[in-house]
Amino acid sequence: MTTATHPSSQLPGDFLTVRPDWLARHQEAALEPELPIIDPHHHLWVHGTDSYLLPELLTDLGSGHRIVATVYVECRAMYRAGASLETRSLGETEFVNGVAAMSASGLFGPTRACAAIVGNVDLTLGDRAQAALEAHMAAAGGRFKGIRNVSAWHASGLRATSANPPPGLLRDAGFRRGFSALGRLGLSFDAWLVHTQLDDFLDLARAFPDTTLVLDHVGGPLGIGPYVGQREAVFADWRQKIQAVAKCPNVRVKLGGLGMHTPGFDFHRQPLPPDSATLAQAWRPYIETCIEAFGAQRAMFESNFPVDKGTCSYEVLWNAFKRIAAGCSPTEKAALFAGTAAGVYRMTDIAL
Repeated sequence: MTTATHPSSQLPGDFLTVRPDWLARHQEAALEPELPIIDPHHHLWVHGTDSYLLPELLTDLGSGHRIVATVYVECRAMYRAGASLETRSLGETEFVNGVAAMSASGLFGPTRACAAIVGNVDLTLGDRAQAALEAHMAAAGGRFKGIRNVSAWHASGLRATSANPPPGLLRDAGFRRGFSALGRLGLSFDAWLVHTQLDDFLDLARAFPDTTLVLDHVGGPLGIGPYVGQREAVFADWRQKIQAVAKCPNVRVKLGGLGMHTPGFDFHRQPLPPDSATLAQAWRPYIETCIEAFGAQRAMFESNFPVDKGTCSYEVLWNAFKRIAAGCSPTEKAALFAGTAAGVYRMTDIAL
């Protein structure tokens, strides 16, 4: 990936730039290397001269942790040029399904990369969304498990994502008409939002109790923009909202995304990359709050690579998670690192 010349350099959309030379300044051996992991959240993309495709993913997967399978999550990659709103995102699903087929051959190692696909269908299509969803299901050969519509938005104008979602998306009437098709088709919904939108997410989860919703990146606690220097106040507000959301039995939570710029930790500005103990200390309050609220059977660790790679390497990230989960029982660990993801994304053919 592209190497930046300054620690604060960022990719379009305010993603932290990955700097391999900086990451190489600290390396660790994998803790608990035999623990099976399903990575339920990563991307593949090309941004100008920057790319993260199967070769880059395989390099990270070979870091020493036992990654048995991965879940691809949409990032508006490889959309069909000149296509209609209903069909342009089919290009992404077709592309990822091809990568999954390559991985399933076994020629690229034991990990089943992209064994499940979370794609994108714009649910503001309303009544037209179901046909679009069915086209993705047909294109992915059984790998298509759900969708994500990014809704991260803040009135201050801070950028949490390279997408440009409108305000109030999760409460939009047209969006909800499209959303209703997910339950009928047995598909799940991933949500990427910031913590000030958790009330909207809660309302959506209550309105569709028979649809599985997945809250990405521990619900997006903010530490940038107007929230710089407000970590304790933000944490208190975020925790209260997380506890309310967790009361909805149809919601699952992904434990990660804290290596992005949005939480405001700024490890990327330091001369050396953080070690796993440092990350575990910083991230523990958020992750433990989510595990306590949801329980291990409804929570799953995620890499969010290559986005979080702007903060740490793949081996360091999973070591940090393993340090945080050190006090969990074997049954809880099995759920947090693989079982919850396998259940949510219906990965019945993955051996754990």
